[in-house]
Amino acid sequence: MIQRIQSIWLLLAAACSLASLKWSFYSGNKDNNLFAELKGTSSFLLLILAVAVSLLALAALFLFKNRRLQIQLSLGGLLLQLVALVVYFMQTKQYLEGNFTLTSVLSFAIPVFFILAWMGIRKDEQLIKSMDRLR
Repeated sequence: MIQRIQSIWLLLAAACSLASLKWSFYSGNKDNNLFAELKGTSSFLLLILAVAVSLLALAALFLFKNRRLQIQLSLGGLLLQLVALVVYFMQTKQYLEGNFTLTSVLSFAIPVFFILAWMGIRKDEQLIKSMDRLR
């Protein structure tokens, strides 16, 4: 299971998604100089998206025997994370002033990890097809 490189990418995507629940994406002043942080737990939609992305990554990690389903789950996780990034940016408009935090890089790394995992799964699929032609 962890022997393949895509397993490492999927594990990193799940870990970063779970880390986005604890660490902030954006911090600044909302109203009346009230300091607030935007995390994955700041809104119910962000919470659902972060948990769904991590569960999809973990499910794809354990479905290493079914590569087609693993590809579909990886692409689904990629799309959900892109939706989560759009929601994050929509939420930042509620702040009067603020900055992106250093840990926001984790949210941008998740789609990259899903793409790298997808490339690894596709490479394994091509290897299996080439072995089948030799038989």
